[in-house]
Amino acid sequence: MCARCAILIAVIAIALGTAAAALAAAPEPPDQPPQPSAPDRYLRGRVLQILEEREQDVIAENQFVQIVRVRLRGVPADAAEVRAEFSDVASDPARRLKPGDGVVVAAADEEGGTAYYVVDRYRMPALGLAVGLFFALAVLLSRGRGITAILGLGITALVLARFIVPAIVGGGNPLVVSLVGALVIAFASIYLAHGFSLRTSIAVGSTLVTLIIASVLAIVFVGLANLFGLGSEEAFYLQLAPVEQLNLRGLLLGGIILGALGVLDDITTAQAAAVDELRKANPALSVQELYRRGLSVGTEHITSLVNTLFLAYAGASLPLFILFTIYNETPVWVALNSEFVAEEIVRTLVGSVALILAVPITTVAAAIILSRRGPASIDGMAEGHRHGGP
Repeated sequence: MCARCAILIAVIAIALGTAAAALAAAPEPPDQPPQPSAPDRYLRGRVLQILEEREQDVIAENQFVQIVRVRLRGVPADAAEVRAEFSDVASDPARRLKPGDGVVVAAADEEGGTAYYVVDRYRMPALGLAVGLFFALAVLLSRGRGITAILGLGITALVLARFIVPAIVGGGNPLVVSLVGALVIAFASIYLAHGFSLRTSIAVGSTLVTLIIASVLAIVFVGLANLFGLGSEEAFYLQLAPVEQLNLRGLLLGGIILGALGVLDDITTAQAAAVDELRKANPALSVQELYRRGLSVGTEHITSLVNTLFLAYAGASLPLFILFTIYNETPVWVALNSEFVAEEIVRTLVGSVALILAVPITTVAAAIILSRRGPASIDGMAEGHRHGGP
């Protein structure tokens, strides 16, 4: 086994060990109070026939109700076909059920027997197809790196599902938990996706430094704007959730940090690689010249990524923008001042500032560190590239 492969395996082991240790240190979620009775079980099925359709008023709103015959999966043949009720807002005919639709059915035990309700469409095949296409393209086009990138994605999902969320639900500070989780994710995913090399280590270090700066900026601007994490419908429901009182402001800060991490690793790895390639092309370049040329490349990257970040947040908040456009009696400054919009503004701007700062931080670190390598080191790395090394 080559020394570089051994180092990479060690890095993966350390990342997994760090995630496991974080999981072990996470507090257990508190005992939940008794929940209201819920449907006994959920089943998959397919609509065979529309038996009845009608409209009815429910709390001053028209609702469209369908009675359908559904063939269930995973039940005895003599009980596979049932009558089920589906209700939805009457104003959108496209959402009504049609024969052949895959559905999710809730079966609830009631007096006189079991009642069945269609609660949603069945979307898992489409989601599985999308995931399969993504994995296939990643492996086909990136080969070994695609596999390690998918492994890094798996670690990211593991840290989110098994550490960050349980720790926050268990009463942990959302800001601290999210920052620790983000550091683990950055360490594991960047090394797995880009391999163990000096320039990858520079990208990891720059990402961690920029994340800490982003955390400070988020704390400062969330405090200055008097944001309390109440600017979403989900936050309202979290207040009513049967768990200990959640720190919604901390949850907002944690979300900003995790969102910033999603773009930071892109720009830090790109900048470190750009400076490395400049250094290989001309080993005689000074630190100042490496920094100047690397920053020139990074400026172009910033221009596109800032717009990308804004569009990502704007796309997620598009219904909110439309809502304010429809109800336009409110002055623009009042709409911008609302917590719903102010949260998105602070989230976007903190992420964008972190993105901009990541370029000079990574560039100066790469210029200083990489300029210390002599021509022999550069030739050795090029030889490693020719043999498939990172």
